[in-house]
Amino acid sequence: MDMRSQPDDQHLDWLARSFGRPEYMPLTTADLELLIRSAELVSKYPGTHLFKEGDEGTAAFLVESGEVEIYRGTESSRRVVSRSGAGSLLGDVAMLRDRPQFASAQAVSRVRAFALQRHLVLPVLAENPELALRWLAGALSRMEETQRRVLHLIHKTVLSQVADLLLEESSGTGEVYLSQTTVANLLGVSRQSVNEALGRLKDQQIVETGYRHIRVVDGAKLAIVSDS
Repeated sequence: MDMRSQPDDQHLDWLARSFGRPEYMPLTTADLELLIRSAELVSKYPGTHLFKEGDEGTAAFLVESGEVEIYRGTESSRRVVSRSGAGSLLGDVAMLRDRPQFASAQAVSRVRAFALQRHLVLPVLAENPELALRWLAGALSRMEETQRRVLHLIHKTVLSQVADLLLEESSGTGEVYLSQTTVANLLGVSRQSVNEALGRLKDQQIVETGYRHIRVVDGAKLAIVSDS
């Protein structure tokens, strides 16, 4: 039986959502070249996994090309929390802590990635403390961002919380690949309240909705709702 509490589960969803964001990985080109020397290049077809939730954290993956979907739960209770592309580093926290992966990473398109095996990476980090420190700083940045986002949303209405999340998630593309259930779980609110909020945004022609997909059509108006 899974004894995790809802707050624990929500926290892990937020951590998984920050997977693969290059801005949280302050490694230099030289760092990456050094790591890749001890890495294995792997290729994944759409629908196959780099790793699954619960897998032993024996490796991290540096994505060279393609798009990866990060989700939690099983197929029957799947919650997609993020998508990651080239430059993303996935699974490193579990690898460094020698713990099971707390999310799954599945290829959406054809993916090429460097598999950084734990038993090969740790000696490299031990010999290069500056690289280890930068990697640690990246992991801590993800943790800090998770806490910042949760605290930022605490005192907002459900409507402004939903708008805030969509605004950040859609940055650059306008596309949000999150289901209403996932949005509700991330925000710690009911699915019905998320549905109502999306309905209001749709009525104002700010968003369009589909199956596990939301498209922002008016970012300026969404930002106003987010700040309200």
